[in-house]
Formats: sequence, C-alpha cells, structure tokens
Amino acid sequence: MAAAPNVAILAAGQGKRMRSALPKVLHPLAGRPLAAHVLAAVRNLGPRAIAMVTGHGAQAVETALAAPDIRFVRQEPPRGTGDATRIALSVLPPDGITLVGLGDVPLVPPEALAHLVDLAGGERLALLTARVREPFGLGRVLRGTDGNVRAIVEERDATDDERRIDEINTGFIAAPTARLAQWVARLTPHNAQGEYYLTDIVAMAVAEGVPVVAHTVTDEASVAGVNDRAQLATLERIVQRRHAHALMTAGTSIADPERIDVRGRLTCGRDVTIDVGCVFEGDVHLDDGASVGPYCVLRDMAVGPGTRIEAFSHLDSASVGRNCRIGPYARLRPGTRLAEDVHIGNFVEVKASTLGAASKANHLAYIGDATVGSRVNYGAGSITANYDGANKHQSVIGDDVHVGSNCVLIAPISIGAGATIGGGSTIVGEAPAGQLTLARARQVAIPSWQRPRKAPKPHEPR
Repeated sequence: MAAAPNVAILAAGQGKRMRSALPKVLHPLAGRPLAAHVLAAVRNLGPRAIAMVTGHGAQAVETALAAPDIRFVRQEPPRGTGDATRIALSVLPPDGITLVGLGDVPLVPPEALAHLVDLAGGERLALLTARVREPFGLGRVLRGTDGNVRAIVEERDATDDERRIDEINTGFIAAPTARLAQWVARLTPHNAQGEYYLTDIVAMAVAEGVPVVAHTVTDEASVAGVNDRAQLATLERIVQRRHAHALMTAGTSIADPERIDVRGRLTCGRDVTIDVGCVFEGDVHLDDGASVGPYCVLRDMAVGPGTRIEAFSHLDSASVGRNCRIGPYARLRPGTRLAEDVHIGNFVEVKASTLGAASKANHLAYIGDATVGSRVNYGAGSITANYDGANKHQSVIGDDVHVGSNCVLIAPISIGAGATIGGGSTIVGEAPAGQLTLARARQVAIPSWQRPRKAPKPHEPR
C-alpha cells in the first residue's frame, strides 16, 4: 500500500432537497451522522491529516464531528467542489497524495479508497467511478476511443449522448498534492451552476499528459450519495440488511431481517433470538441464549445469558444478569443493575437501582435510587418516593423483604432484612428486620351512610 494520504472531506453543502434545518451530513444513518461513516472509512487508511470543509450549519457540523485528528476549515460562500478542495489544501501538508471525498457518500468501502490512493502513487490522477442503472443527476465519465478517461461532465452541462453514459463519478479522487493544488488554482466557474467544479481537473490532467486512471466499483450502493430523505431511507435498509446478515451468519436468529435496526454496535453470543421490530442503539451485548421479544428498544445494554426480554420493553444504559425475565412493557433506566434470576414485569420502571438475585417486581411498580437485596418481593402499585422536589434520596431494602401492594416508601429509608410491609402502607421511617410494619388508617364501616344519588334527567323514568 502507498504512504498514508492526506484527506479532504467536502461537507459544506446545505442539502436543500432534505428540506431540513439539520445540515445534510449530520442526518443519521444507522445511528451515526452521514459524515461519520465517511470519516470511519478514511481513518482505515491511517491518514497523515484530515481536513473537513464546512459551510452551511458549520458550527453544528464541527461540534458533532469534532475529533483531535480533524482540521475544520470553512467555505464561505459556497462556490463548488473545486473551491472547497482548494480551501482544504490550504491546511493540509503540501506533499504526498491527497484523497478528496464527499461527506454524504456514507457506504464507500475503505478498501476502494486504499486502492484509489495506491493508483495515484505513480504521479497519476485516480478516480473512483461506478456503473449505475440510473445515472440521472450525476457526473458522467467520458472516455476516449482508447478507453482512457478524458473528462467528467456534470448532468447540467452534458449533451443528450453524454447523458446516456452509465459510468458516473462518485466524487472521490486521489492525486499528488502538488499537482492537485495547481489544478484547483486554475479552475474557472464557466458552467451552468457558476461554480468551480473539481471534476474539471480531469481535462487539465489529460492536457498535461498526466495519466488519469479509474477504479470502478461494482456495488452501486457503496458509492450512493444522499440527496433526499428517500435516498437516506434506501441506504438505511441496505445497512440494516448488512447488519442482519452478519449477525445471522454468526449464529443469531432474527425473525425478520427486514425489521431490525442496529444504530450502533450489537454483539451476540450463541443462540440469541431477536424478534421483529427491535431497535438497538449505542453498544449492546446479548449473551448466550438471550432472547428479545418484538418491538423492544435497547440502548447501551449488557444482557446476561438466558435472559428473556418480553415485548415492548425499553432498556437504557443498564446491565441485566443471567436468567432474568423483563417485561412485557417494562422500562429499565440508566444506572440499573440486575443480578441473576430477577423478574421485572409489565409496567414496572427501575431507575438507578440495583436488585439482588431472585428479586421480583412483577407489575405496576416503580423503584428509583434504591439498593434492593436478594429474594425481595415488591408488590403491585408500590413505589419508592425518591424525590422531594429538590433532591433525590436513597432507599435500602434488605434481603427477603416482602413489600405489599400499593405501598409508598418515602426515601431516605431503610427496610431491614426479612421485613414485611403491609399492603397500602406509607412508610416514612425505618422498618425493623423480620417484623411486619403497617402504616395505614384503621378500616371503619358506617352502617347508616347513604351513597349520593344523581337527579334523574327529564327523559329518564323516576
């Protein structure tokens, strides 16, 4: 492989067809901005330096993509890809090879870029091209009778015959940096757009006798750009099918590979099962034998072996131990840690709490900012009242505690091991270990009481 290249990524465009306040290169694909995918591809080359040209929404782009290895430079006003390349070269080393690419072509393969850099290493201008079924709107690659590349013509400037050509320019080029700088300095805006086209350097190279070579990719999707939301959705499904195929090849069962969304990194052990409509965000690991029911959302999760997550559950930044049962309709919020054999049932929410082995909260409950021991049975309708309007407070519930239904545990509070909290109690002080604690009004029956009656409506019989 050739020496490490300089890299210029052009990301200044507004993306008008996205019809969005968000700059185009920040629209998410599989959970990451479009330009982040391009950055990941070029980083595989071990570049000497990376310059990213920003323009529309520059501050938002620079904030979202900031990294120690990126030098941002702004193009104001926007004057085309040639002008953007000239600006990028002003902050890159003046020697070696420079690779220029677009921030809205997210699936470009690193190996194709590496090959492009290698081709340019012999004092040549190298282009990444593709043959596509529908070239409308894209720059066409013009070749001579000898088959060599002679020029690139943009759609708006092409003749009818040229528009019938199906080989297109992908927007990625590599060239010796010194020559590239000379070429872009000589560009003129004599075209339908009144812009400085980077593609005009091809004709300059040919005129100077510099070889122009092309690496043509066969996978059309790998060089597809994003200009509108429909194209973005098309690429999203391509990425998700790739994720699903890789997971299934590695032994994961996926009920429908067309209905899974991995918006980050999902790793699975052996014999993992994933039902339809699930979304995985951030970094998620499912251990051996884990299963995820339909329409669940997992974000930054570690799920232990044999654990079953039932339908419509939302789990965020938590860890779940071995052989747990979660859901359906359960919610685990950040900071939750469950030991083995824990049951969290329907409409139960747990936040910033730990639950020991074999503890259960099976329905309609809230546990927040609590340390819960092992083998605790937490009744339906019970909550930890952990917030006083200004501060969060801790609850400590010992091993083998039984909390009855519809209880309120007002933190800070401590419930001793083996204690029982009677149903309907509001507990404000320490509950002693091994004892029954009650805090509710005495039941009273009033024999002479009469329930109020509504006055009949005029049309109703008395």
